[in-house]
Amino acid sequence: MKARLTTRKQISVTFSVATAIALSLWGNPTLAGDPFRKTNPENIGEKTEAAFEAIFRQGNYKEAKNYLIEVDNTEEANEPLAHAMRASIAYTEKDWETLKTYASKTIETAEQLKEQNPVRGNLYVAVGHFLEGAYIYTQQQDPVSALTKLQQVFQYLDAAEASAPDDPELNLIKGYLDLILSVNLPFSSPEQAIARFEKYASPDYLVDRGIAVAYRDLKEYDRALQFAEKALETAPENPELQYLKGQILRKQGKQNKDLGLMKQAFSYFDQVLTKERQLPETVLIAVRHERKVLEQEMNEFQADRS
Repeated sequence: MKARLTTRKQISVTFSVATAIALSLWGNPTLAGDPFRKTNPENIGEKTEAAFEAIFRQGNYKEAKNYLIEVDNTEEANEPLAHAMRASIAYTEKDWETLKTYASKTIETAEQLKEQNPVRGNLYVAVGHFLEGAYIYTQQQDPVSALTKLQQVFQYLDAAEASAPDDPELNLIKGYLDLILSVNLPFSSPEQAIARFEKYASPDYLVDRGIAVAYRDLKEYDRALQFAEKALETAPENPELQYLKGQILRKQGKQNKDLGLMKQAFSYFDQVLTKERQLPETVLIAVRHERKVLEQEMNEFQADRS
């Protein structure tokens, strides 16, 4: 996907979903702490691996943050993925200076990695520039500088892809960006983005999650629900996946005027709120708001039927 953003509105679309991209790039760990590769895994490190498990299988941001704080005092301080996750959590917490610091650390450690591992090195230089762009856009309200950062993101993603176009880690991260842009920008092909994402990215449950979000935004709710349920098979207690399924059920219920689906959605929002201690306030605000709106919709629906 070679499209480039050129307007303030399009830049806003991109950076308004920075959390979705930045926090949804990684999955549950497998061999040697590598959540992406079934063969020839990278040794990412125990604490970074534990953070993966906490945030993406359990949906526990606070526990993940504790592991990532410990990384600074270990050999894993050279792992750009750890710093990218730390910056991403800071974004959800609106901790702008921590975001700025760890976006910079992501770039610094990724630059050091490029010579021995050009795929991961270039990939995380791209991620670091994306995170810096999010900081510039939200804090400095400077769309021109944010656009420059976004151009650097594509530049380094292209360099990573030139080294190993079928790499699953690259295709997971680039795939999320491609999916979101293809859904939100005109003259793009979500179907092509979904097909490539499904074929080359890994781990599977994060692939399923990304495709579910894409189909939700395309208003293809039956297909969105199919992929959300596949993701939940692997991470059934993840509150963000429960929230995603609730969103899809709510939209299905409203579209089909089906009170039963609305009630199912409401129960999923309630499940998410039982885990409020492990979620950032930004996520909880969104869930509480959507739950309140859904309650009003159900009351209106029942009043119309009576």
